[in-house]
Formats: sequence, C-alpha cells, structure tokens
Amino acid sequence: MIDGKSMIMRVYDQARKVSCFEEVIVATDDERIEKHVVENGGMAVMTSDQHRSGTDRVYEAFCSRIPDIDRKDYVVINVQGDEPFIDPGMIDTLSGCFIEPDVGIATLIKKINSQKELLDENVVKVVTGKSKLALYFSRSPLPFLRGAELSNWLSEYSFFEHVGIYAYRAEILKEVAALEPSPIELAEGLEQLRWMDNGYRIHTELTDYESISVDTPEDLLKITNKV
Repeated sequence: MIDGKSMIMRVYDQARKVSCFEEVIVATDDERIEKHVVENGGMAVMTSDQHRSGTDRVYEAFCSRIPDIDRKDYVVINVQGDEPFIDPGMIDTLSGCFIEPDVGIATLIKKINSQKELLDENVVKVVTGKSKLALYFSRSPLPFLRGAELSNWLSEYSFFEHVGIYAYRAEILKEVAALEPSPIELAEGLEQLRWMDNGYRIHTELTDYESISVDTPEDLLKITNKV
C-alpha cells in the first residue's frame, strides 16, 4: 500500500491513461492479486506459476485475450508491476517506436545523473549504438572509462540506465518467450541478454520522465516519504 492505494492499482491506473491501449490487463499467478485487481475495477488474468520470466507470463496473458488469427497485428507492452508512478508519456513514447516497421522490440533509457545510480546493481546500465540499438545491458557501470577516476566518470561520459518497460510486436514476443535461458543472461540476471544472445535487436528510445520502481524495501521507504 502506498498512501492508501496498492502499488499494482497505481500501475494499472497509470497505464489506463494511455490512449494507444486496447486493453490493460494484470497478468499474475497469485489469486490474491487477481481478486484485488478485479475488486477495484480492473482486469486480471491468472497465468501459470511455472514461467521462467515475466515475458513468458505476458505472452500467456496476451494469448488468452486475443484469438490466434488476429495476433500478428498487435504490439504488446509489458509495464512492470513495480512502477507505481510510471508516467503515461513514457508508454506513449515507447509505442511510437513501432511506426518504424523494422522495430521488433523496444525499450526506454534515461540518463544517469548520480554516482549512486551509476554504482547501484539494481540500476541496469545500457550501452547503445548510433542507430539507437542496444549493444549491451549490465548491472555494472558501462562502458569502463580507462584512465579516469571512478568519481569523475559522470562528468566525462554520458551513462544511461534501462527503464524496465518493454514493447514487442506479437510475432517477436512469441519467439522470445520460447527461448531457453542463456549463460550471459544467468550471469547478469537480465532476461534481455537472452534475446540479444539469440540475435534479436532491441531498439531504445530516450526518456526524460522520472520513474521510481520498487525493487527493495528501501525503495518503498523512499516512495512513501515522497507521497
């Protein structure tokens, strides 16, 4: 609960403000969450408790709502349930990436402005190329600045964090949901590396919106102090 409202309903209500969505659905394997969402006027889908990743769960939820014959025309956006203050503008920015027909997977990145973020393993860093394609994701600060003191890195280079929201063309979502975990994914604990390891390209788009995710009890304390 955050200021009298559950985190999942905060995420749900923010997503409902986005005009591009045909449906907003909570995908869960917990009956308590399903019951809570439905009782508060939302839509929820119960999914298997055997999924290896959130992407697998999203694909099952998508298939439960959309007939197979219609699926190829959809873009599916996975909004994490730990983003209670996600700005609808972020989702609009992400959906806009699919104007380009060659974009199969897209995500958002944001400039890192503090040393604490740069060194925090819960803040995933991303390196991109000139074409906005992701080159690598890591929990470590990347790239390494040779010959520079770590305390000066932010003043000498622009580092970016990954904002944990993904969008997929439906046919690509089907393919990546079927992939087996890869060694580099398991090493970093980052699912997107599985996709890249299998040759999938991830388009990135820059956002200036602040988004506060709740990954630890300390994150919740920060949020409750701000609300």
